Amino acid sequence: MIEVLPRNILRFAVLVFLQVFLLNNIQLSGFINPYLYVLFILLLPFETARWFLLFAAFTLGLTIDIFSKTPGLHSSATVLMAFLRPYVLNYLAPRGGYDPGTYPRVYYYGPGWFFKYASVLIFIHHLFLFYLEVFHFYDFFFTLWRVVLSSAFSVFLVVLSQYFIYRR
Repeated sequence: MIEVLPRNILRFAVLVFLQVFLLNNIQLSGFINPYLYVLFILLLPFETARWFLLFAAFTLGLTIDIFSKTPGLHSSATVLMAFLRPYVLNYLAPRGGYDPGTYPRVYYYGPGWFFKYASVLIFIHHLFLFYLEVFHFYDFFFTLWRVVLSSAFSVFLVVLSQYFIYRR
């Protein structure tokens, strides 16, 4: 765990920087809001303790909340995503389980597995985030459309990052 700590701290800082200064300024016709910062939670090692996973998610969400002036929105959605991550990993586990020393990446488990893993967690994150943001069901289908489009674009960015940044 000690050898991956500096890499994760750097990943945290880079993803927060990209989210706050670049991606928060992208909003395509009010429907698509890309959130790449969730990649930090997705790429944490399989062996990450649950308490640390929740703590890291809260810290990440709170950092995005501070820069975005959205108190509690991102932190609550990110904590929910981190809470559900072990269950999604158990559901998507290969027949023999996860190999020791591997990480949740396209390189180890293939694009199909990673796409399902990222899609489920990003959809949950976005669903909770957008409905908490509007805090009513008046425009239910409008908000659902935003969730679907933003999730699709965020999944696209996350999977694309696997091919450009995380090559072996």
